[in-house]
Amino acid sequence: MQREQLADFLRRRREVIRPAEVGITDGPRRRTAGLRREEVAMLAGMSVDYVVRLEQGRSSQPSIQLLGALARALRLSDDERDHLFHLAGHQPPPAEGTARLARAGLLRMLDLVGDNPAMVLTELGEVLAQNRMSVLLGGRLTGFTGVRRHVIYRWFTEPEVGAVHRAEEREHHARSLVADLRAVAGRRAGDPEVTGLVERLLAVSAEFRELWAGHEVQVRRSDRKTFMHPRVGPVLMDCETLVTPDLRQQLLVLTPADGEARERLELLRVLGVEEFPVSDTAH
Repeated sequence: MQREQLADFLRRRREVIRPAEVGITDGPRRRTAGLRREEVAMLAGMSVDYVVRLEQGRSSQPSIQLLGALARALRLSDDERDHLFHLAGHQPPPAEGTARLARAGLLRMLDLVGDNPAMVLTELGEVLAQNRMSVLLGGRLTGFTGVRRHVIYRWFTEPEVGAVHRAEEREHHARSLVADLRAVAGRRAGDPEVTGLVERLLAVSAEFRELWAGHEVQVRRSDRKTFMHPRVGPVLMDCETLVTPDLRQQLLVLTPADGEARERLELLRVLGVEEFPVSDTAH
């Protein structure tokens, strides 16, 4: 591990990222052009103290998971991400492993959709990155481990996941999730990650077993969902999915389906600013 080089690289990358690039409001009292340390910590889902120790060359060796989170927070390109791994004493993820690290181009697009909720997912439904409006609308969906990384597994094993949507829409979403997994299983026949996920779902969910037996196949490109938000009420959203050429990652963008949804989303954005203020302390 090259602590001094790693510290210098992280500091320099933090200083060149503009707040607007990652969806953070650049207020008039900001005394630094780049990101603050606490903003990097927030984006990466780690403590400010650990970010400080990394930048001062005093940290223990960061894990692969932490490096992936830092790469997303700092919007590193693929080459910069590999360099980060080398400096930290890890081999960069192999080609098949990069599917679980959000691509730099998709992260940039995530920042460009403005106040529309958006997220980057793998083809198996693991959320790799979310913008702030996505978190405010549907909660934080990153950071899960094991089989719970996959949205479809949580949907069929944790009732509160489906409770985010209207009761009359849940059957449609369940069928769509299963049909999409069928399509992935066809493309990646024999892949242990896919077969393992299917086997776990068959073992734990009678509803999944019934839908899987139906053999419906569908790759979702667009959809409409009602989010039952506890603070602003139901929000009707249109969902558009953009996929990478190899189909391994997706950018999901949600837009208000009508004027009422637009007003409620704007209210949620304002309430979110009040609930999650950004400190004015510069570092």
